[in-house]
Amino acid sequence: MKKLVLSFLTAFALVSGVQAAGGGGIAWDKAPNNLNDMGALQNGAKVFVNYCLNCHAAAYMRFNRLKDIGLTEQQIKDNLLFTTDKVGETMKVAIDPRQAKEWFGGNPPDLTVIARSRSSGQGSGADYLYTYLRSYYPDDTKATGWNNLAFPNVGMPHVLWELQGKRVPVYGKEVVHGHETEIFKGWEQVSPGKMTPLEYDHMVGDLVGYLQWMSEPSQSKRVQVGVWVLIFLTVMTVFTWRLNAAFWKDVK
Repeated sequence: MKKLVLSFLTAFALVSGVQAAGGGGIAWDKAPNNLNDMGALQNGAKVFVNYCLNCHAAAYMRFNRLKDIGLTEQQIKDNLLFTTDKVGETMKVAIDPRQAKEWFGGNPPDLTVIARSRSSGQGSGADYLYTYLRSYYPDDTKATGWNNLAFPNVGMPHVLWELQGKRVPVYGKEVVHGHETEIFKGWEQVSPGKMTPLEYDHMVGDLVGYLQWMSEPSQSKRVQVGVWVLIFLTVMTVFTWRLNAAFWKDVK
């Protein structure tokens, strides 16, 4: 019994540690995702291939599956095939695993289902990713020169910093339950990026939407099928109820 209790406490501590690492820091913002917007998903796929696929693989996604979001095979070949020359290949990582381990201390995680694995009580995995990619700030104490409010002490550098520019968190002091507490108030832009803040947020929203779609490409179709199934069951329920009434109308 003592071993069982100890095992439970250990497992709880590990889960708590993972949640703290993946979802600590500031509250999550709501991701502006629309999985029916093919243009946004296509732009998200372009951003993913250009900025994420250098280090992060998507080993369970094939390039030809991008035809589901309106891209032709020729468009995929011309614009998105940087790590292979076959449309039927999976999205392999461009970086050498040995180099990744040397530079980052470990291989960057596969992103195929990252949008599903990061959900918690604060929101969906898409909400976490949307907040995370917009929460970097310069930190000279870190080896990469960056830190993140959504994932404190993160090992990943801010690969999109040229687009977003540099900004720092702004804090204020408030009295909570009689104690003065430092509260996160927002961001201050210290140097501009190639995009305006609105453009950057829009691009991140497209990227996160693509990551959410990639985690389950058939989810939109699944929802549509589910709606039709519910409609069918409703109609059949009415017919069954009336048929039952007809069978039993003469029975006393």
